[in-house]
Amino acid sequence: MNYILFDGPARNALLPFTFTRPVADILVGIMTIRQKWELHLGSTTTTLTEEYLSDKYPMVELEGNVMINASFLPNAILAELVSNLEPNQAIFKKDEIIAFYTSENQEEVDFDTYEIIEYNDDCITIENTWDIFSKNDVAIREDFELLTQDRRSQPIPKSVNVIAPENVFIEEGAKLEYVSLNASSGPIYIGRDAEIMEGSVIRGPFALCDNAQVKMASKIYGATTVGPYSRVGGEVKNVVIFAYSNKGHDGYLGDSVLGEWCNIGADSNNSNLKNNYEEVRLWSYQTEGFAKTGLQFCGLMMGDHSKCGINTMFNTGTVVGVSANIFGSGFPRNFVPSFSWGGASGFTTYLTKKAFETAKLVMARRDIVFDETEAAILEHVFEITKKYRKE
Repeated sequence: MNYILFDGPARNALLPFTFTRPVADILVGIMTIRQKWELHLGSTTTTLTEEYLSDKYPMVELEGNVMINASFLPNAILAELVSNLEPNQAIFKKDEIIAFYTSENQEEVDFDTYEIIEYNDDCITIENTWDIFSKNDVAIREDFELLTQDRRSQPIPKSVNVIAPENVFIEEGAKLEYVSLNASSGPIYIGRDAEIMEGSVIRGPFALCDNAQVKMASKIYGATTVGPYSRVGGEVKNVVIFAYSNKGHDGYLGDSVLGEWCNIGADSNNSNLKNNYEEVRLWSYQTEGFAKTGLQFCGLMMGDHSKCGINTMFNTGTVVGVSANIFGSGFPRNFVPSFSWGGASGFTTYLTKKAFETAKLVMARRDIVFDETEAAILEHVFEITKKYRKE
């Protein structure tokens, strides 16, 4: 069967992260949503997403296809239902479509003509930016169980101080010595060729993905995920960091999400709790206003390629778009549009020529080429986010 993950109605509510990727490629838990579905289904997937992303994330359509709403994370029951779908069948959870069968020559999909299969069990959904960190605890636990089932961990080094070692799994090539791991509150997963430097103290649930690094004497609280090739240091709590990003120095980051290719300067901090303890509101691209999160703790949402200088301060519930560069004293406003350059004293436009020069240098350090496909995506994001910048 040919499986296609589509963005679904939550796509705009997941900006700025979905400016540069389909919903399926959001990291939550130990894996991206796509990786979870592919592991459960035992099959590769392609993507139906925005046209400007389709060169990087193409869709392959065959004679028979199953379309899957990428906002829904799989579990064993749901994956079995999806894999057993037949023509003219669809799976719904109440009024929300999860998956449906379609054929290559089918001109339109009319669910009134479909056999509807009701899915009534629990499953994780990612429908808002804050879901990425607030649901990361349960996502890590589910991924840990899936990835480690019937497998044996590499031995825990003797110098490691560990509580609940049965909840720790270490992949081949991982390095860790003289660190403290407390997995009594949730599992700890250490990926291939990852490294935890000496003096670090980590409490689960925690996922250190392949080739990622924890710097010396870091303090990490769950539920935190450090994506592939990313680096983390200082004090971190309930954070999801996508691939190739750095928060490598002292400073606090809590209840936050960082996209790819981000960099947090030394001694930068974010607030995750308002002084009056009220519910945090967060900028929503979908409504173009500040949305209620239902959360008392909510920190920083930073899109791909954005960076901040040393000693930057972020207020509670701050959203930073794609390729913004923030520096200087004081709190910048809690919505920083894409391609902004500046800080609390004001912003100018970060022109793509300058932004691309930096992106090329940053990506070259990781032996990745900033190519025309990446440039075209960011050019498009620059254009569609103009209305948010004062130019």
